[in-house]
Amino acid sequence: MNIDREVAPEQAGFDARRLARLDAHFAGYVDDGRLAGWQIVVARAGKVVHSSTYGARDAEAGLPVEPDTQWRIYSMTKPITSVAAMMLWEEGHFELTDPISRWLPEFADVRVFDKGSASQPFTVPAMEPIRVWHLLTHTSGLTYGFLRTSVVDALYRKAGYDVLPKTGVDLAQASRDWAALPLLFQPGTAWGYGVSTDVLGRLVEVVSGRSLPDFLRTRIFEPLGMVDTCWSVEAGSKRMAALYVPGPDGRATRFDPIGKAAFEAPAAPSGGGGLISTAADYQRFMQMLLQRGTLAGERLLSSRTIGFMTRNHLPGGVDLDTLQTGGFAETTFEGVGFGLGFAVVRDPVPARVWSSPGTYYWGGAASTAFWVDPVERLTVGLYTQMMPSSTYPLRPQLRQLVYSALID
Repeated sequence: MNIDREVAPEQAGFDARRLARLDAHFAGYVDDGRLAGWQIVVARAGKVVHSSTYGARDAEAGLPVEPDTQWRIYSMTKPITSVAAMMLWEEGHFELTDPISRWLPEFADVRVFDKGSASQPFTVPAMEPIRVWHLLTHTSGLTYGFLRTSVVDALYRKAGYDVLPKTGVDLAQASRDWAALPLLFQPGTAWGYGVSTDVLGRLVEVVSGRSLPDFLRTRIFEPLGMVDTCWSVEAGSKRMAALYVPGPDGRATRFDPIGKAAFEAPAAPSGGGGLISTAADYQRFMQMLLQRGTLAGERLLSSRTIGFMTRNHLPGGVDLDTLQTGGFAETTFEGVGFGLGFAVVRDPVPARVWSSPGTYYWGGAASTAFWVDPVERLTVGLYTQMMPSSTYPLRPQLRQLVYSALID
């Protein structure tokens, strides 16, 4: 499915010459070899005002980025899984304050790292249970093995959970494995990036009685017309972008050891980072969010639920800079809160990059990014395949260029 410009920039409050700066600026990343290629889509009030591609989806094969290129969206999976969970919440299956051990008994007696080393950790009992809202806000104490910033993530790697999932383990077993590891902090006391949304995906499975892929396909992808969003593609697919990392010379270097996972059906579908999608598909998801839960006659969530999800749910109403534990994250921390599945801008001034208060967003490990600005009725998506996402300041630069093109 292609995604074409639907309205002239001037009709949507943009200066076309200023909007063209997007392509000129990001083309530089490809021309000097830092990125292989990219795709950018900007829409306002549901109409695409800018849609562009540049460079290669697979530089080694000489294949250019096309409008229907498929991208690993990694952590941009998280908002989708969060929507799935909130659909079940709307149906009364659970309350956000419920302990997750009600459905996932392995989390009944979790412990928290206190001191020691990966070879001899000392733990204490959790002061309160992990609750559903802890998973949605990354305040559960669960972490990632690939962060390499704590004893706890070293324990994850020791248990077989690094960048790629443990071989042959399904989501149910992965959940049991994570529950057996100590938490990084007491639930609800800090913010730490980790497998919270993967556990949320397992919760969706148990509560709904369906696999996570089946639930997402029938309840979200098919109703929204997201025809190219999936967990894997066939080997040899020509639409799939290759994955890259910065090489010793700073140029994009193909990285198949992780990239090849896109061609294998996952044993444990990752609700936190497992999806492949296209710009057109994710645009439909963003538009559903902007329209407060509905698209093309299909309603996934109540308008009030979308409003609730996109408020700051961090304890005390503080920002991430106050609660974050350090390490890898898909967002800057200053002036940013966290809702139920999204980072939420409280005040753009501390980060020194403009976006309207109330804008919500996230990104993926391969430098993809999106945001929804309800004030300006703006949705923006960036798609590329450079790991890690902190390699280049693509996201703040994208905001800077998009907002400076608005002139109404």
